[in-house]
Amino acid sequence: MSNAGNDLPSPTGPAAPLTAPDKAHQPPRWAPLTLIAFVALVVLTNIANATWAKLVNVNDPNAELLLLLSSRNRYLAFALGVDISVVAYAVIGFLRIAVAFAVCHMIGRAYSYQATGWFKRYLGFTDEAEAAFDRGFERAEWALIPIFSGSNIVAVLTGVRRTPASKLIMLLTIGIAGRLTLMWWLARFFEDELQSFLRFTTRYQWWVLGISIGAVVLVNLRNVRRR
Repeated sequence: MSNAGNDLPSPTGPAAPLTAPDKAHQPPRWAPLTLIAFVALVVLTNIANATWAKLVNVNDPNAELLLLLSSRNRYLAFALGVDISVVAYAVIGFLRIAVAFAVCHMIGRAYSYQATGWFKRYLGFTDEAEAAFDRGFERAEWALIPIFSGSNIVAVLTGVRRTPASKLIMLLTIGIAGRLTLMWWLARFFEDELQSFLRFTTRYQWWVLGISIGAVVLVNLRNVRRR
């Protein structure tokens, strides 16, 4: 979170950074619930990152559980590689992405510019990058929301800016549907390569699980040190 304080322009100015102070804003009483929900989603994603190789074992897959834990692009592709049903893929994938976006959106509504400060520090944004991103979001919100429907920082910004629900739902629906369709097409186009990769991870499942668990531990230790 930036400590520049009074040297920053007003958050309503054209070059206001994402973390511009909003001293008048007071988080509502339900605000902590949004953080609890976010932590829960992070825990689920970490479980997916650690166990994905077991969940897409070609001999005994559980792709539905994988998508419930996390619907990142690679897991959408892996789920398609083990022949998840189209209905389960569409419903679970859509809901999981939408829930993550909604939680981050509500964090933005609850904590305003304080929330963007947290994400800036986590993502390593510079002040210049913040200002540029903020200006781009203001000008092209209609395009950024569908394109980055899986982006936490975009979701937070929609909350900070209080994007109307009707507009947000429409753009988010378009974005998630497009993402799911694109991943389905890519999984079919690269079907042979995807199947070969999943057979490899199944054959060396315990090695992959060990490496994945180690990677999750290291990434979280790095994030704790960064925070």
